[in-house]
Amino acid sequence: MKNKPIICHVTSAHPEGDIRVYHKMCVSMTNEFKVYLIIPNAKSRIENNVEIIGFESSFKSRFDRIKNAPKQIMKLALSVSADIYQLHDPELLRIAPLLKQKSGAKVIFDSHEDVPKQISNKPWIPSILRPIVSRIYSIYEKNTCKKIDGIISVTPIICDRFRKINPNTEMIANYPNITQFQKSMGILKIENAICYIGGLSENRGIIELVEALEYCQAELHLAGKFETKALELKTKKLKGWKKVHYYGQVSRNKISEIMALSHIGMVTLHPTPSYVEAYPIKLFEYMSAEIAVLASDFPLYRDLIGKYDCGCFVDPLNPEETGKTIQKMLNNPDQTKLQGINGYQAVLKEYNWESEREKLISYYTKTLSLN
Repeated sequence: MKNKPIICHVTSAHPEGDIRVYHKMCVSMTNEFKVYLIIPNAKSRIENNVEIIGFESSFKSRFDRIKNAPKQIMKLALSVSADIYQLHDPELLRIAPLLKQKSGAKVIFDSHEDVPKQISNKPWIPSILRPIVSRIYSIYEKNTCKKIDGIISVTPIICDRFRKINPNTEMIANYPNITQFQKSMGILKIENAICYIGGLSENRGIIELVEALEYCQAELHLAGKFETKALELKTKKLKGWKKVHYYGQVSRNKISEIMALSHIGMVTLHPTPSYVEAYPIKLFEYMSAEIAVLASDFPLYRDLIGKYDCGCFVDPLNPEETGKTIQKMLNNPDQTKLQGINGYQAVLKEYNWESEREKLISYYTKTLSLN
């Protein structure tokens, strides 16, 4: 029997159990490929047929990690003798050309976001420096990505940008597994319940979302981690907080339970350059859980949600509009329920990981054949 090609995924920043890196890119590929995962602060082991290689990452700061982690990872990566190395963090582009040269393998970059645009919103970079850092990174990314074997990214807009740099670019979207968030049996919906699940930051609209509760009779079921303690304290002082059920960070099973008891899933992200052009995974998770979506009125979201009539749109910076739209959706339960059903059908038909998985297999096969 011919040996399976070896795919080695490498990350310096993603946590153990990351949905895209581990569950989708690694676990779902093990029938076709031998899969390794180099990941920080994990126990080395074989799990779900993935060979995990953990390393200690106790850097003093993000800058310390960006500076030193790639050198630490290089030796581990070369010990695998992979056919394809897939790098999941921008800082790892530093080792990409040398890894390709020393290993003789194919090296690809999985860009989970539009990094130059994300830099413009990073609170840990002084605001006066963000345009400069973004420009420097953009030039560096362009020069490095020309020298490697391919690029994977998550939206058409990001992929179009990368195709001008490297023609072997493929969109592999963060669509959900069809069965992962299906409607949980035995959990009844709570009257007027809505939910938001994900990172809690100002740019993700948590302040306006809680303020919107002053304009409707909804109860918000909220799960996720606040970006800072100061933001958490600020949010909990808002009048609308009394209508919030806050769970903190929760398991995937608990996420399914929260979505099952809710009528509407909220995706009211701010119109930052990166969010306007991104596919938020929570949007598809709500759809796969068969609940209606209330989303920021971005063209990309309209193309997705409007195509299947599975939700409504608001100005995310206007809490009053958001609150009144929530109330309108709750006052029309049959229509809102139908939007949830439409969303689930859209996931079955188009927005699912199973279809992306087949694309990824084809992409790996094509990349392995490149001269």
